[in-house]
Amino acid sequence: MAFQSVNKLIEKSIRENWDRDALSNYQGATLKYKDVAERIELLHIAFQECGLQKGDKVALCSRNQAHWGVCFLAATTYGAVPVPILHEFKPESIHYLVNHSEAKVLFVDEVIWQGLSEIEMPGLEVIVQMNTLNYIYAKNQDLVTVRKNLTGTFNQMFPNGFTPDHLNYYEDQPEELALINYTSGTSGFSKGVMIPYRALWCNIRFAHETAEPQMTCESQMVAMLPSAHMYGLMFEFLFEMSIGAHVHFLTRTPSPKVIMKAFSEIHPDVIIAVPLIFEKVYKSQIKPVVDRHKMLMRIPIVDQVIRKKIRNNLIEAFGGRFEEVIMGGAAFNPEVEKFMRQIHFPFTVGYGMTECAPIITYAKWWKTRRGSCGVPVPGCEIRIDSKNPYKEPGEIQVRGENVFLGYYKNREATQAAFTNDNWLKTGDIGVIDYDGFLYLRGRSKCMILGANGQNIYPEELEAVINNVVYVVDSLVVEDKIGLTALIYPDYHQAELDGLSGEALEQRISESLPEINKLLPAYAQINHIEFMPEDFERTPKRSIKRYLYQRQK
Repeated sequence: MAFQSVNKLIEKSIRENWDRDALSNYQGATLKYKDVAERIELLHIAFQECGLQKGDKVALCSRNQAHWGVCFLAATTYGAVPVPILHEFKPESIHYLVNHSEAKVLFVDEVIWQGLSEIEMPGLEVIVQMNTLNYIYAKNQDLVTVRKNLTGTFNQMFPNGFTPDHLNYYEDQPEELALINYTSGTSGFSKGVMIPYRALWCNIRFAHETAEPQMTCESQMVAMLPSAHMYGLMFEFLFEMSIGAHVHFLTRTPSPKVIMKAFSEIHPDVIIAVPLIFEKVYKSQIKPVVDRHKMLMRIPIVDQVIRKKIRNNLIEAFGGRFEEVIMGGAAFNPEVEKFMRQIHFPFTVGYGMTECAPIITYAKWWKTRRGSCGVPVPGCEIRIDSKNPYKEPGEIQVRGENVFLGYYKNREATQAAFTNDNWLKTGDIGVIDYDGFLYLRGRSKCMILGANGQNIYPEELEAVINNVVYVVDSLVVEDKIGLTALIYPDYHQAELDGLSGEALEQRISESLPEINKLLPAYAQINHIEFMPEDFERTPKRSIKRYLYQRQK
């Protein structure tokens, strides 16, 4: 299908779904598509009165909420370039990214603003409180006057009311810069990924034709991933807005309890998630049931009855209406994946990165294969930098419509990201099978070279460690004594079970021989250390590995 203007697609969707619900704050206010359109128009008037030019940058930094969506669309449909910034970044990082992006406007929620200062962001013309759309700061009095008169100006322009016929959004072009999305990965350095409109269109087309063709203007979506992250932005918000669906933002920290409650009330048509959520549900709710019925699950037919009951209960807990759960953003624990496949739970694991806006590979849950994250999506090719890509792991490289333009104001990093023949170097290691299914092995930067030259992928070791009872998460690092496992145990659950912290740590330490039996001889864990608190994480819930590396 030929490229279509993303903004014109949004315009068409708003026009056709004028009276339908569009954006809701979970357990809060709901905006219909006509409400979204009016707020966008108000912001367009403010942009114009303030002298904002096409291509100027508009930064957004807030927790998930309906007005985040309004402000994002107001920027793109005006012809400006939105710069989503993760609200979990520290204030000094937010200051730096606003300045680095050369943003003229900043939308920020009141909680985040408490740690910020306009003095640290001298290039801003105006700072807007996202919750209310009131100005927090304006560089001069004329801008204050613009905001004060905004409603009056709107009413003068549309004396008979604002209607679908008034919509006329900016028409974007394929190679045009759509947004700048700063990475939040595990390497510790944020780069401004320049996403073109063709990459947004490629992902919207993929969702519409391949991943979620069953979704319509009557569909419901729970947005629990950070909207400022490409995974959540694309598949929990932008695609839904392009088809007239209803998005429910979880405005509170999405704990498993809050998420499950929202699912049971909203009944989403598809669920976009990171593996950690399912791994927590498996450990806390499913594994205890399986362990209690171990003997019964060895009896033919009886085991099928138990598995079917677990599957039905799990589907009901997640709202009961979804076609499939699409997981991405991190590796899925092999033990959890194996069990989910045994009970025929409708889930699939995709693979992507910010630089591809974000999707690279995917397969429907009934087509995918265990351990795989699917096949290349339409408009995208992959190759493995290896002499034998079917057996010998190598770097995954990508080419296609979804690939980014480069890193903002960082020519050196842009050049380093591409091969001489212009394939994107993902930094991830994997193999493919003869049908084109991709199997991830880990990050090339995380790979540890064994004493005899073997490649050790710590993610594979951690998957084994994380199956130990009371282990919440782990990180394998190389130090002077070899391989050390940093483990964050579930101290709270152990206490409920009558175990002291010391007894818990001893119990996990005593499991080391059993762990090593499951690991290759060249990848044995020499030592265990316990973390008193959870690891520092990215918004995708991946561990920030760079914080825990050691001297060898």
